[in-house]
Amino acid sequence: MAAAALPALCTAPKPLALSLPRSTPINLRCSKMVGSPARSVKAATTTSTPVEEEAAAGVDGGGTKLSAWTSVRQERWEGELAVEGDLPLWLNGTYLRNGPGVWDAGDVAFHHLFDGYATLVRVSFSHGHATGAHRQIESDAYMAAKKHGRPVLREFSQCPEPGTLLDRVRDAVGLLSGAALTDNPNSAVLPLGDGRVMCLTETTKSSVLIDPHTLDTVGKFKFTGKVGANAMIQSAHPIVTESEFLTLLPDLVRPGHLLVRMEAGSNERKVVGRVDCRSGPTPGWMHSFAVTEKYVVVPEMQLRYSSTSPLKSELARFYAFDWLPASGSYMHVMCRSTGKTVASVEVPPFMAIHFINAYEEVGEEGQAAQVIVDCCEHYGDPAIIETLVLQGLRSFRGTDTLPDARVGRFRIPLDGSPSGELQTALDPEEHGRGMDMCNINRARLGKKYRYAYACGARRPCNFPNTLTKIDLVLRKAMSWHEEGAVPSEPFFVARPGATDEDDGVVMSIVSAEDGGGFMVVLHAATFKEIARVRFPYGLPYGFHGCWIPAKN
Repeated sequence: MAAAALPALCTAPKPLALSLPRSTPINLRCSKMVGSPARSVKAATTTSTPVEEEAAAGVDGGGTKLSAWTSVRQERWEGELAVEGDLPLWLNGTYLRNGPGVWDAGDVAFHHLFDGYATLVRVSFSHGHATGAHRQIESDAYMAAKKHGRPVLREFSQCPEPGTLLDRVRDAVGLLSGAALTDNPNSAVLPLGDGRVMCLTETTKSSVLIDPHTLDTVGKFKFTGKVGANAMIQSAHPIVTESEFLTLLPDLVRPGHLLVRMEAGSNERKVVGRVDCRSGPTPGWMHSFAVTEKYVVVPEMQLRYSSTSPLKSELARFYAFDWLPASGSYMHVMCRSTGKTVASVEVPPFMAIHFINAYEEVGEEGQAAQVIVDCCEHYGDPAIIETLVLQGLRSFRGTDTLPDARVGRFRIPLDGSPSGELQTALDPEEHGRGMDMCNINRARLGKKYRYAYACGARRPCNFPNTLTKIDLVLRKAMSWHEEGAVPSEPFFVARPGATDEDDGVVMSIVSAEDGGGFMVVLHAATFKEIARVRFPYGLPYGFHGCWIPAKN
């Protein structure tokens, strides 16, 4: 999620009843970007990169118009959205989605999906109507690329080539100090418990505040508190509730993880505890982690942060990571309140970018006997990272290249046993052997649950292409699919006052085969489509979203 027919730029949108009050085109090929005044969507197109020009011409005979892997056509837009079908009248609030949206800077075309500069998308609902917007997040990395016409900071797969030995030394120092690392916050968007909204990725300095209404970049989130000089990296998926912000900070110098907590309304991170890695030479990549009501589960997999890449100023085998099978795989369980490690077990090899949920299973005496942890697991194979190279995503010709994935279920004993289990929660054929971008009813976070919503697969494909509802009790799945379309993360919104776990809707922003784009809204219980909200043109693929309920 590798090569054949490249996609074209978005075609002109079909006429819609839209209000288009604000738009600014993107052009990162200039040495400096000058914002243009408001203009219509049709007039505000980007300057194509060589890769996108080939895509528009239908290189390799494919001629696809899919917008998922194409840079957003303008820097910002907002207006009314046409609704097809019937939106629930109770659905009042704002959905925000973060993700990559610009994959080029000057004449440099980015290599990997994870490289793209962050694009925020907003869809607001009010009594059956919808409005929308999108805008680039003004990170230092993005603004520097606009100014210089090339990437300046190191992105996921983009490592600026040092010209001299002195440049190489400077780059190494910059990477070790964090100064050369990107602050491009293209992964998650999170409403904090105090009303602020944060966007972030895996570098600590990427944490920024945004305005959820205008999508303006408010500024850097300034963490306070003493967590150590090595805290340059963080989980891209902190656990955020109304009362706290809980995250893990990998320690690359003394391999381990710090568990830190920040109270709602505060910027101060306080160290709760630390867990040391069982192997090395560095911690395993930890994009996300899981929690129960009492515990924090810290994964340590064989895909580890590269210890040599910063010193050599070059990319590792898997960009920032090395695959080290001999280092082993482990799961650690920390007490959420004290930070004490209560279990550390060896587990079968695994490869998981996203964890779904976790909960405690009680024994005969009423005490927690084991922790159950579910994840999107790729059979201990890091090939999924190479599948996300843009050239491969843009060149699908019907060959089935998406690596197999499953709902992996860890069973971690709390009785001092040295090993844990990794099982398959349901037959992977139920979801087409594709599994990623999972979401749950947030009321079940850290608790026993039944349903998960994910992107699955209808084969052949080179990327997850269905929306899938997983029933972990019946071990069955239901899917939504539209030929040639690419849906992004499904997001569950509960009906106010609901008691059933799947009483609500599931929404996803979809890149359509014809170059258009829309949000699909599904009835969560039946998983049938009830409405579409049309965008004026197709949008790039995005990663993760959040929901902000309307104030009464």
